[in-house]
Amino acid sequence: MRLSRCAALASAFFVTMTLALTGASAAVSAQLPTATGYVALGDSYSSGVGAGSYDSASGSCKRSSKAYPALWAAAHSPSSFQFTACSGARTGDVLSGQLTPLNSSTGLVSITIGGNDAGFADTMTTCALQGESACLSRVAQARTYIDTTLPGQLDGVYSAISRKAPAAHVVVVGYPRFYKLGGSCIAGLSEKSRAAINAAADDINGVTAKRAADHGFTFADVNATFSGHELCSGSAWLHSVTLPVLESYHPTATGQSGGYLPVFASAA
Repeated sequence: MRLSRCAALASAFFVTMTLALTGASAAVSAQLPTATGYVALGDSYSSGVGAGSYDSASGSCKRSSKAYPALWAAAHSPSSFQFTACSGARTGDVLSGQLTPLNSSTGLVSITIGGNDAGFADTMTTCALQGESACLSRVAQARTYIDTTLPGQLDGVYSAISRKAPAAHVVVVGYPRFYKLGGSCIAGLSEKSRAAINAAADDINGVTAKRAADHGFTFADVNATFSGHELCSGSAWLHSVTLPVLESYHPTATGQSGGYLPVFASAA
């Protein structure tokens, strides 16, 4: 009889504690948002310029169904997918026009940004049309901007993302080096110009990775997947100078699926 009573008391204590703990856990869970939506922000490297299959509704933003955000969303079926990346976007454009879909239920955010702030298009135009000396000077100007001005602009974007989507896992995706040095190209830019452009890409990735880490974000480096597929490699996943010019120096559809998608998928 005494054993039965002790067993009953022990059982009652166990049940009471279990209910208390379960109730507490449920209460905590009820206070946390279910963060499952995916929002893709950024510039042309995220919108998919160069990959073709553009959504006509996206207009000049040139959002492609073959861009890595759309490919990832199609494969993983997030609860919602908002694609606001836009060709030509700078940090200020992200702040003013791309963050609306972010909220407490956003679970995943991706972004490429900073290249246009640093003068990507003007730099490549200068290098393609004005020769080595002008190219090296313009690249040096871009690298100074990357080192001195871009960090603060990235901080502004990353802080805004954190405020609007506090539960989100944010993946900041980098840019590939453009050229395989000592590669198969026998015309076009000089080797010094190609090396300088690659160095600028390394600079922007370094600054971006540091600012992303300081905000608790994940940086996804695509150089490993693009290795062997740069311009002058003989198997490029990047367009050289093209018509339309807009697609020049952007990833092809294979560059999006083979270069960007696996890196983002591993980091997401």
